[in-house]
Amino acid sequence: MATVTASAPRTLLPGFVKTRAARKLLVLAVITAVLAPLVNSRWPGAGWPGALTVDLSKPLTSASNWIIDNRDSHPLFLYFFGYISNGVVLSVRAVYLVLLAAGWPGVTVAAALVAWRSAGVRLALGTAAAFLACGLLGMWVATMQTLALMVVAVLASVLVGALLGLGAGLSDRVDRALRPVLDTMQVLPAFAYLLPVVLVFGIGVPAAVLATVVYAAPPMARLTALGLRGADKEVLEAVDSLGATARQRLLTARIPLARKELLLGLNQTIMMALSMAVIASVIGAGGLGDRVYQALASVDVGAALAAGIPIVLLAVVLDRVTSAAGDRIGQEQRSARPWAYAALAAVAVALAARLAGRLDWPTGWTVNIAEPVNRAVDWMTAHLYSGVPVVGGTADWAGRFTTWVLDPVRSGLQWLPWWSVLLIVAALAWLIGTWRTALTAVLAMAAIGVLGVWKPSLDTLSQVLAAVAVTLVVGFATGIAAARSDRFERLLRPVLDVFQTMPQFVYLIPVVALFGVGRAPAVAAAIVYALPAVVRITAQGLRQVDPAALESARSLGATSGQQLRQVQLPLARPALLLAVNQGVVLVLAVVIIGGLVGGGALGYNVVFGLAQGDLATGLVAGIAIVCLGLMLDRVTQPTERRATKGA
Repeated sequence: MATVTASAPRTLLPGFVKTRAARKLLVLAVITAVLAPLVNSRWPGAGWPGALTVDLSKPLTSASNWIIDNRDSHPLFLYFFGYISNGVVLSVRAVYLVLLAAGWPGVTVAAALVAWRSAGVRLALGTAAAFLACGLLGMWVATMQTLALMVVAVLASVLVGALLGLGAGLSDRVDRALRPVLDTMQVLPAFAYLLPVVLVFGIGVPAAVLATVVYAAPPMARLTALGLRGADKEVLEAVDSLGATARQRLLTARIPLARKELLLGLNQTIMMALSMAVIASVIGAGGLGDRVYQALASVDVGAALAAGIPIVLLAVVLDRVTSAAGDRIGQEQRSARPWAYAALAAVAVALAARLAGRLDWPTGWTVNIAEPVNRAVDWMTAHLYSGVPVVGGTADWAGRFTTWVLDPVRSGLQWLPWWSVLLIVAALAWLIGTWRTALTAVLAMAAIGVLGVWKPSLDTLSQVLAAVAVTLVVGFATGIAAARSDRFERLLRPVLDVFQTMPQFVYLIPVVALFGVGRAPAVAAAIVYALPAVVRITAQGLRQVDPAALESARSLGATSGQQLRQVQLPLARPALLLAVNQGVVLVLAVVIIGGLVGGGALGYNVVFGLAQGDLATGLVAGIAIVCLGLMLDRVTQPTERRATKGA
């Protein structure tokens, strides 16, 4: 008995220690046991210690004042940033004047002809209807302003992204240097891009265009590099055997073979540029985004919807046209002559409209939807906001969600000792990745405390966690249903397509109409924005499970539920982890924008800093957002995916 009793621990302990996750937890437990009492005795309390805080308000205010004072006199601004700013202004103005010179008939016909040559008659008719709808809503001039900004921003984004992707696709050293930069840029919420450009270029169109370029260039760079690196090696060897130079090999083989990736990069760049161009209305971009922003600021849901519909129509049209053009790559080569005929037809229509004096959209051809929409919102406020029998009103739902979910999560996070929050972050990041992952996540979270915005950052984190929990529950359930039913997947596909093409700003309009302003509407907008990506990734991951594994489970008598729990979900784990990561990143992006509708926390600080010219407050909040996004990405991104991301 003694021998058996003594040998039992020796047989159990090695098995426990050999488990990688258990070893990591054991190390963290030892570190906690040693350091926690020391740290707690030196800096007691839940909040971040004031002694570990660095006040950046004075140096940032001094730096911003220096930039503002020297913006019109210093050589750096006169001969570098000034030329960039003037070039952007002239380019946007030139495109805008061309659009105005073509008039609404010329622009509509030109857009329809491009859609016809790219995707066929049906999409051409839809494109023409979309542009006509923009005019009917009284938003033609604002739409042209947004389109002019988009054209310049997309061209610059494609140029910058293609050059970066070219370097990364041809050089391993450049690829290794760019990858962490692109990784970081990918997880930053859009609002974080506004602050640095405002500091240098001030409020206006140049800052809006350059912020859009920084935000929209990374997908073009990634996909360009991916296409160049994925070129068929046999084709490249054949070109080499013919004695082609490096330049000839690039122009005649690599780039033609990467056409699909390049066009996909163009599609993604256009969608991100449109999303950012709308958000950039906060810093003076004008156009449709400015109309939405001003309407939301005054809680005028009708005016916001009138400007939001053209944004959605533009997004859907641009997405469909570029996607259809990408799908046709590799098909039979078509003559360039129809494109010439289409261009001549557009010019002829524009000249006819100018001669007839019909360039401007007729004032009598507009439909005012703001008043009926506001009447509907007033009716909802009176009948649906509260007092609905049994289910309660939308305001009641928002209030209960705030009271029962958001407030407890925020209070719980702010109650935790600051060192325990860092420990939790380290544990989660280390379990899913490496010690470098954990170190990056902990340093990012600690930087938030050092900046002195620990409390509002935890408020933002509480909203993100609540929104992610709802998003994953609904998204996983919907994705599973779509993976198991072809009919449901077909019905769901157009809904997801529309939701994925809508810019982030637009999601604020319906939630304000339903729930008013506050943290709950911001969370609701984030949930709706992140759901399509989670649903798609989940459904795709489950559908790609090896059919042989499912057939084997069925042959053993497994039920449908057992196949899902024991085969599909375990085998689809990488896709599910990717869905979690994308859900977190997308939720954070909209929760920050929720500061415009009462979301508070870091989003409010950014909006306040931009609106009041308090760049110190805005920049500190922006840096904290960057750190929070980096931490959340590292905590939810598997090491395997990070290693191959962008490769």
